[in-house]
Amino acid sequence: MNKKRLLIIDDDSRNIFALENTLRAKSFDCLSCLSAEEALKILNADENIDAVLIDMMMPEMDGYDAIPLIKKIASHESTFIIAVTAQAMTGDKEKCLEAGADDYISKPVDVDKLLLILSKI
Repeated sequence: MNKKRLLIIDDDSRNIFALENTLRAKSFDCLSCLSAEEALKILNADENIDAVLIDMMMPEMDGYDAIPLIKKIASHESTFIIAVTAQAMTGDKEKCLEAGADDYISKPVDVDKLLLILSKI
């Protein structure tokens, strides 16, 4: 079984560090970047990404703007996208799913819940 490749997009390097270390320990191959703009460059150049974890609240381009652009990349129109947000208020999950995310998880990330979501890819 091949390792699943994940792209983690978050403007806070501490979040990336924590997610990468946790997911690598669970046998995922992780790439990361600090902005949606950088993520779009990576995704345009790399067809072999199985899922994207994207922070919804980032400066310049947030996840709500980035997800539709990711889905427009021909090689990633069906890539599984997980919205990651510190906002855990009523309606946030629906807003993320409306933007095109396939699933949603709130911060602080519950690792067991994230692994359950990642089992779908």
